[in-house]
Amino acid sequence: MAGVAAFPQLPVLISVVGNPPAFRVSQSSILPRLGNPNLPAMFHLCVDKPDAPPLPGEYSVEGGALMFRPKYPLEPGVGYRAAFSLLNERAEFQYTIPKPVVVPTTTVDRIYPSTASIPENQLKFYVHFSAPMSKGEAAKRLHLIEEGAGEVKLPFLEIAEELWDREFKRLTILFDPGRIKRGLVPNQEVGMALKEGRKYTLVVDAAWPDAKGAPLKTEFRKAFAAAPADRTPLEPKTWKLLGPSPMTREAVVLDFPEPLDAALLLRFIDVADSKGGLVKGSVAMDNDESRWIFTPAEPWAEGKYSLEVLAGLEDLAGNRVGRAFDVDKFDEVSRQPAAESHSIPFTVGTAPAPVATPAPAPAPPKPAAPKRPRK
Repeated sequence: MAGVAAFPQLPVLISVVGNPPAFRVSQSSILPRLGNPNLPAMFHLCVDKPDAPPLPGEYSVEGGALMFRPKYPLEPGVGYRAAFSLLNERAEFQYTIPKPVVVPTTTVDRIYPSTASIPENQLKFYVHFSAPMSKGEAAKRLHLIEEGAGEVKLPFLEIAEELWDREFKRLTILFDPGRIKRGLVPNQEVGMALKEGRKYTLVVDAAWPDAKGAPLKTEFRKAFAAAPADRTPLEPKTWKLLGPSPMTREAVVLDFPEPLDAALLLRFIDVADSKGGLVKGSVAMDNDESRWIFTPAEPWAEGKYSLEVLAGLEDLAGNRVGRAFDVDKFDEVSRQPAAESHSIPFTVGTAPAPVATPAPAPAPPKPAAPKRPRK
């Protein structure tokens, strides 16, 4: 009597289908016969690390096969492990989404202040990138190197939330103010990060990843020298204004005797007309941020105008109009509070002729003294 041929049972197969990827468990001889299977108990997907928890997702049975669709997108370059176990049927599957080939394109556009000489009590740097950057990298990607002495230890203030603009293209780096202000413990124990007369280089590491995970195209270096500390409040009397001609779009130019904070200089000066309305236009900087330039959107009309300088305008050391950032307890402190803003008037076109004031009538001549008769 001839025997009946037995067909070998096919192994359970786990595969990845679709985009975004879903996981399919097929060729199970038990699963199709179950009425209400507990799918999460028999299949899970997790990061391929010891004791990694299962990832959340949606389970279903389609055409006799178990389907699992992850709730969140899987990350390129991360290894995942899928496992199926139902009675005597078992299967495992390792899966990794290849990282895309990324060509570095992001660069450091510029660093402010742009001057090659900054005071030793410099307050901050602004680093401008050509594209959005990743967060949480500044502390290990920025290096301050002192010529002949190596890297300066902990020169910058480390904070949990880095100071990025909304586009993540400009980072504000603060020197530790405790090391700048005289009389504070860090200043007395460690001193300022910059020393007058020394030369430094601020280095932006090329390994800093941008928002796409690609490193910078190249390292960036800014060399500068430390000048004497600046503890003098801003003095508007030292500023020089160059006004425009009427019926033109010539720029109003305001020159300062020193570089100012770049970000504040672009935002903290407005142009107002004689009625107090703001004049629309564009602002630029020049001469290492010691020149402010305003170009109106429309030609100037003759009349009176003013530059309204907000109180928050600062120089490189944080000094404002009427107030120094760092005031030593032995320094003389003005008791007069600083104004909220400072107004600088100017006139476009010929100033109105002054009203003539009538000359006062000449005083009547005094009567001559009577002559004394001669003896």
